Amino acid sequence: MAFGIKRDELQTWKKGVENGEISFLTHYWLDDRFPGCNTVTKVGCNNLDRLIAWGKTYGLEENWIHYDKKYPHFDLFGDRQKKILMHENQWEQINHFKL
Repeated sequence: MAFGIKRDELQTWKKGVENGEISFLTHYWLDDRFPGCNTVTKVGCNNLDRLIAWGKTYGLEENWIHYDKKYPHFDLFGDRQKKILMHENQWEQINHFKL
């Protein structure tokens, strides 16, 4: 279940993904499969070659991509989420979600 994002934040992320940009969207999230994780960052791009190459720079495997038809993305959480957001200078999301 996702919560804690505004419609305009989601729309901005979708537009970035559709335009072939590497786009970040962090939101609160609860999933019993991942205890202790209460946020997730979706890193999307509809240019799969670009998304795969971006993921490889962080050791993310291609088969970890959620192959959504319009919005393919990686889901990041935990330590990896914070490290990548820091490296990508996504300070607004880090601070907002107190990562």
